[in-house]
Amino acid sequence: MGASVAACFDETGKHAKGSAKSCARAIRAWLLEQRNALGLSGVCAEWIGRLFGQGRMRKPSARAPSMRATSRQALRPWSAEVTRRSNALDLQPGVFTWTDPKQIAASLKRSAETSRRKKTDSYRSALSMLSFYINRAGANLSQARRRTLTRAKDELRRQFGRA
Repeated sequence: MGASVAACFDETGKHAKGSAKSCARAIRAWLLEQRNALGLSGVCAEWIGRLFGQGRMRKPSARAPSMRATSRQALRPWSAEVTRRSNALDLQPGVFTWTDPKQIAASLKRSAETSRRKKTDSYRSALSMLSFYINRAGANLSQARRRTLTRAKDELRRQFGRA
């Protein structure tokens, strides 16, 4: 091993002196010398570069556009599928389109209390179903609808005695 590389480590093989950056440079230079001495191909140089965070092939960043688009697309079918096929509560048809918050809350409460397929108490089931609908609608929900559904959440809390 080269003198500059050996100076980076003590007898036990632990990092001894000098900055990690300067030691990494010394090791990279030593590896390149060995590659040239052995007459190895450019692939080896690329591998050495990648080993030390340099070279042509870099790890994609965490914010890569392809990753974001894929994760967003994966979520859409999942939530649509839950809305279409969920049988946790037997909701009345069009319950989220009603205009009266008390009527929406009463219907959700009735559905939650009569359902035997829920995994938690009736209050949580009803509230989570309403929250799921609001969150899934997102920006497509008008301010008036969001206000109505938020009032329905407050009314649901009142009807279950949790306000």
